[in-house]
Amino acid sequence: MDQTTLANARIPAATYRLQFNAAFRFQDAERIVPYLDALGVSDVYASPFFKARAGSMHGYDIVDHNLLNPEIGSSEDFDSYCETLRRHGMGQILDFVPNHMCIEGGGNPRWLDLLENGPSSIHGNFFDVDWSPVKKELTDKVLIPVLGDQYGTVLENGELVLSFEDGAFFIHYYGHRFPIIPKTYSPVLTLRLSELGRLLPPDHEGHQELLSIVTAISHLPFYTERDPALVQERYREKEVIKQRLWKLCRDNWAIKEFINENVRIFNGEKGNPRSFDLLDGLLRNQVYRLAHWRTATDEINYRRFFDINELGAIRMENHQVFEETHRLLLELVREGKVTGLRIDHADGLYDPTDYFRRLQRACFLQTRLALLPAAAGEQEAPDNEKGFAEGILELYDEMISVSPQSKPFYIICEKILGKSERLPEDWRVYGSTGYEFANAVTGLLVDTGNSREFDGIYARFIQERPNFAEIAYQKKKQVMRFSMGGEINTLGHYLNTLSESNRHTRDFTLGSLIKALTEVIAHFPVYRTYTATRKVADRDRQYIEYAVAKAKRRNPAMSESIFTFIEDVLLLRFHDSTGREEQEQWIDFVMKFQQLTGPVMAKGLEDTAFYVYNRLVSLNEVGGTPERFGIPLEAFHGQNIERTKSNPTAMLTTSTHDTKRSEDVRARICVLSEAPALWHDCLRRWSRMNLGRKVAVHGVRVPDRNEEYLLYQTIVGTWPAHDPLGAIQRPFVERLKEYTLKAMREAKVNTSWINPDALHEEAALHFVETILRDVPSNSFLADLRRTIPGIIRCGLLNSLSQTLLKAASPGIPDFYQGTELWDFSLVDPDNRRPVDFEIRAAMLKELQAAERERGARALVRELLETMDDGRVKLYLTWKLLSHRREHRTVFELGKYLPLEVHGPQSDNVCAFERYNDDKTLIAVAPRFFTRLAAQSRGLLLGADVWEDTRLVIPFESTGRLYRNILTGERLVTSLWEGKTSFPLAAVLADFPVALLETFEEE
Repeated sequence: MDQTTLANARIPAATYRLQFNAAFRFQDAERIVPYLDALGVSDVYASPFFKARAGSMHGYDIVDHNLLNPEIGSSEDFDSYCETLRRHGMGQILDFVPNHMCIEGGGNPRWLDLLENGPSSIHGNFFDVDWSPVKKELTDKVLIPVLGDQYGTVLENGELVLSFEDGAFFIHYYGHRFPIIPKTYSPVLTLRLSELGRLLPPDHEGHQELLSIVTAISHLPFYTERDPALVQERYREKEVIKQRLWKLCRDNWAIKEFINENVRIFNGEKGNPRSFDLLDGLLRNQVYRLAHWRTATDEINYRRFFDINELGAIRMENHQVFEETHRLLLELVREGKVTGLRIDHADGLYDPTDYFRRLQRACFLQTRLALLPAAAGEQEAPDNEKGFAEGILELYDEMISVSPQSKPFYIICEKILGKSERLPEDWRVYGSTGYEFANAVTGLLVDTGNSREFDGIYARFIQERPNFAEIAYQKKKQVMRFSMGGEINTLGHYLNTLSESNRHTRDFTLGSLIKALTEVIAHFPVYRTYTATRKVADRDRQYIEYAVAKAKRRNPAMSESIFTFIEDVLLLRFHDSTGREEQEQWIDFVMKFQQLTGPVMAKGLEDTAFYVYNRLVSLNEVGGTPERFGIPLEAFHGQNIERTKSNPTAMLTTSTHDTKRSEDVRARICVLSEAPALWHDCLRRWSRMNLGRKVAVHGVRVPDRNEEYLLYQTIVGTWPAHDPLGAIQRPFVERLKEYTLKAMREAKVNTSWINPDALHEEAALHFVETILRDVPSNSFLADLRRTIPGIIRCGLLNSLSQTLLKAASPGIPDFYQGTELWDFSLVDPDNRRPVDFEIRAAMLKELQAAERERGARALVRELLETMDDGRVKLYLTWKLLSHRREHRTVFELGKYLPLEVHGPQSDNVCAFERYNDDKTLIAVAPRFFTRLAAQSRGLLLGADVWEDTRLVIPFESTGRLYRNILTGERLVTSLWEGKTSFPLAAVLADFPVALLETFEEE
């Protein structure tokens, strides 16, 4: 793998996302490296592979940033895999998780240490725990909302079990394991001491040692102790106590049995509530308070990833935390085994701007230190490394002072951008992971002219006229009330404290402040702002003023002065009397506010509103705007032009592990936008046919009309493209049922994750099962099979256009695992199903051989005749990525020019030119294939479809030779109405999309 140069990162040509887990290990990845290389991929884009919770399917639940995940493979497996990448000249971009860790199950040593040592733990500042929370009973404690029922019920059911292991005591709750503070061992060790005296005389050395241990325990400093010397003493002595206790039990059978019997007594007897008093007393003295999982809504006092209790946020703003969590990562960067980074959930960080500054600086240092042996000699380098490091960092700082936006390492960030929102200019990253491109290309495939018709179809079917903005507002408030109430309450109390310091704001009540704060967040137009100093950016100021103004208008009965106070704080409009310390508190409040708005937006919008507003669900994508019915062609070109100027090497994606639907599902659903009459007729027929299959629950037929509307779109979008037996396979039905259940719970209308309605859910799943039952009497299934082939074909053609646009647009194309063939996956976990790479590798070899033997033109005709098998998409992907790799400069640095199309089908084409001094490329991607199908008698190619539609090539002479990279055909520009052009009938004579390049006759 190449090392970075002094100022320039190693930029990938194309990336391929791999999902590592126990079913896909380093050895599996190593085996497919030759295939990915042959496909044209330059860099593997790896899911997190540091040690995660046992059984993790995605790797985001990390328990140790400095260990490889043993379920994925050993360090030797990893090294072998990386060496294979190096031999093929490929890099590796790692998905890194800086915001949170998994704290569930007892596998996180830092979290266990915190639970054993409280606020004085050496990891006390590692996690974002509020040790002085609103609920005073939790002072110096941490609430663990993990129990499946009320604490007392769980305790008296015997579900909390004390154990003695290797000299230490623990509490077990199913798969969870919690340490007992050594300071509280004494009640267990001293229970029934008189009984011990009958087994061992008081002068027995074992008896004496036990009493000595109890005495040592009594001298341990408390877990609230902050004096460094006493903290060090407790850490040292508690481990000595554990060792002495374990040795005593190994050496003395009577002592071991005595302790085991005490443990049994502490664990109580089910049916005898008083028998649990001892265990209850022990638990009351721990750092943690075990509680019913529902208490997280109001009382949780550690920051989480969104509302997921088992993912605890870490304080990356703490430089020690940064150093500890990046140690292994930076080693891999230094060794060249990681050549780029994707930073997960940057919006969750306290100060993303500062984080990216530190990360670039650290990566620069490691890539330069990697050159030390060559620069200083093998023997000299280790001794002089510290001096070299200081010199390298001085060089870096000097470079940054001259060019503040220098980015020596390829880093991209997961960032969801709102309408017209751009990445903060001071982030030292190469761009985002590409959600905005996915939504732009999807929007391009939507027929915007049919927006009003679709509004009417949707409203009539569900029998109401939904407003997306209102749904989003209500769902964000719902999330703040039922999922993140604890965070809102904490922030409200913080704001109340700030208000008390000024006589003009001290009369605001806590309740009114929390309500006003909730309203402002509910109206926030973007995921977050990025204030970190006393200066608020103009862009952030506009967002805050907008949200406050909307909140004011929405709540005329509330005092306007409360909203003005919140606006003053968020905009840091300090009063003359605001002292320095209070100003720092305001800034801290703003930064904590910023960490909260993102999760509320994500949970309220993506994970709730997107499952409620179902007008055309291909638009309900991460970072999408479902209320906007597609985008004009000019807007797509405008985004590409802007990316060329600002982030030409940002990632472009169409499917990810987070997308609600795969690229091919969205491309097919977009076809419906072209045919509102067809869709309306289908809905009318299908709902009538399936009415008798609905079951009444609570007096209402299930599924409700909105759920039914979503289901029909989902079936259309995911129906298998190739079903030669004409039969619905069981896995397809099960996948739809799993998705339906998740969609209903996410919508939080008739059921939810917190309060599942089993009757409603069972009735809805029964409906899915029955309407897809493959029996002769199922008229719906018969009608679906008659209707869907045309939609499928147009959807596949949409997918080919989408693939071309991704590969040719400004940016770095990313391919999610398996999507080089047709992939009709839904939201996770459906999109994490195993991928058959052997089939793909074999297909690619066959395609390459066939092209050599028969030529591209004959091959593509065959591929179009058998589109259902997906080889046509694999062929297109291979040809595009291979060409990108061979001609990187024009794709990465070339200018972008939208091209005009004239003629009867001019609206059906997106075309643009990429060019630099040496080369010109033209991409031609048709759309709205149902219109073209009306013109065609066959494959949607040639003059039957395109008639006299022409592609205008400005600044080009007539008689210029071009070659179609996909078919090998040669084309010559000609003059048409005074303009140099190509007839689209010739450009698209043999294949539905085209990539043309200039060339000279040999």
